[in-house]
Amino acid sequence: MSVDRAERVGATLDVVDLAEGWDTQLVNWLAEAAEAGLPEPNGMVLATVDPDGVPSTRSVLCKGIDARGIVFFTNYTSAKSRDLRSSRQASVTFPWYAMHRQVNARGTVEEVSRAETAAYWATRPRGSQLGAWASPQSAVLSSRQSLDHSLEATRRRFADTDQVPVPPHWGGWRLRPDRVEFWQGRQDRLHDRLVFDRNPDQRWTIRRLAP
Repeated sequence: MSVDRAERVGATLDVVDLAEGWDTQLVNWLAEAAEAGLPEPNGMVLATVDPDGVPSTRSVLCKGIDARGIVFFTNYTSAKSRDLRSSRQASVTFPWYAMHRQVNARGTVEEVSRAETAAYWATRPRGSQLGAWASPQSAVLSSRQSLDHSLEATRRRFADTDQVPVPPHWGGWRLRPDRVEFWQGRQDRLHDRLVFDRNPDQRWTIRRLAP
């Protein structure tokens, strides 16, 4: 059954509108999404493949953007981390549907430094810190109660600790893009697609793609 789609009418996007670097442009669009009141504007869909080439996607939160790449944090024993460690490749998409915009970035991945992880960890709510210790992310659980019991044991373990330490199995990943596409919805499906491509000499070329 077909479903009618609303016309995707938004602002125009041309090369002259872009910031000098992909990272600045992404930061600008992220700020505009936040100002527009979009829920979880830093939410992005992370795509990975396992050693057998089977793809997976899931939503994660972007926690850093600069010229080095796009950063998010997770359990290093999770399924996503196993995929990333195996392939060293990933893609992320920021889906700002309400603004008729999306950004896709793809490239290689690397673990962030422990210092960067510790700096972000210190900003997390204590409950989230305890949860990171309590949950064996992606592992099969016998029941919800087993997870609740693990959390309660973790609370007791750190009850007298002011600052919960960073788990050794938890940290950040950085996607270092080779390509970043900025997509702006336009009328009649003639959308604007502008792509930053990294050249072998590490310089960036901007190209327009047909919608």
